Parts: sequence; structure tokens; C-alpha cells
Amino acid sequence: MKKYWFALVLIAMAVISRVLPHLPNMTPITALALFGGSYLGRRWSLIVPILALLISDYFIGFYSGMLWVYGSFIAIGCIGIWLRDHRSIGTTIAATLAGSILFFIVTNFGVWISSGVFYPHTVSGLLTCYTAAIPFFRNTLIGDCLYVTTLFGLYETGVKVIPALRSEMSVV
Repeated sequence: MKKYWFALVLIAMAVISRVLPHLPNMTPITALALFGGSYLGRRWSLIVPILALLISDYFIGFYSGMLWVYGSFIAIGCIGIWLRDHRSIGTTIAATLAGSILFFIVTNFGVWISSGVFYPHTVSGLLTCYTAAIPFFRNTLIGDCLYVTTLFGLYETGVKVIPALRSEMSVV
């Protein structure tokens, strides 16, 4: 049972970070999806971020674009699974940027496709939708870089200090 505590702590911290006031799109969910795939294994790579989203959405409210948001984090979890066998500082940075860009493209496409009122279903409407979302992308990128650096950095530092942590995490 001990091996699941780390995953539960990550979920709880992510829920708290989404429920407390924060800048739009500056949450640790991308970091959780990448970390889950990279360190927790395939099963947990999708469970951890999706559970964090579901629990926090229960408190902050469910919304019409959930399919696009959850789908993007499942895809980011798959990037994390790839990262597991290719982990380095460079590939972690690339995976973080890929996750941020993927989230931006997928969720804003969802806004455009779901909205006939704000953005007409034309190429111009899609470009307008993406342009309007650029300030949110900045927050996403900053948050993802901050949370990935913190989560991966703390874990790698912890492994150096407590070597048993790596063997404990490999069985999750």
C-alpha cells in the first residue's frame, strides 16, 4: 500500500492547486501526466492526471470542453510514457513544450468547433480563436515549465538522497 501514497499525494497536490486561486491555465496537470508516464508506469500515467482533473472539476465545476481537456492530458500522458525510455534534460524539455503545444492546439480547437457564436467555422475563425488564446498559452507554458522542473527535479534530487525511492517508484 505504501507504493501508492506518492501517487495519491501528487493527486491531492494537483487538486489543491486547481481549487485554490491561480492564473488561468497555470496548473501542474501536464507535469503530472509527463511524470506519471515517465516514473509511475503506464497504468498510473493516465490515472493520476485524470483523477486530479475529475476531483478538482467536481469542486470547481464541470464544463462543456472537458472532452478536449481530458483528451489532451491523456495524449500528454502518452508522451510521458515515451519519455520513460528517453529521459534526459533535453527530451524532458522537449516533452514539456510538446505537451504545452498539444494542450493549446487541442483545447482551442475544441473551443472553436464547439462555438458557432464567438468563432465562425472558417479558417479565419479558427485562427481568431487561436490568436485570442495566446495569453493563456503563455500561462500554460510558464506553468508547465515550472511544475515539470519542480516535480522532476525534486524527484531526481530525492533519489540521490534516498536511493530506495527509485526502487519503490518503479513498482507503482
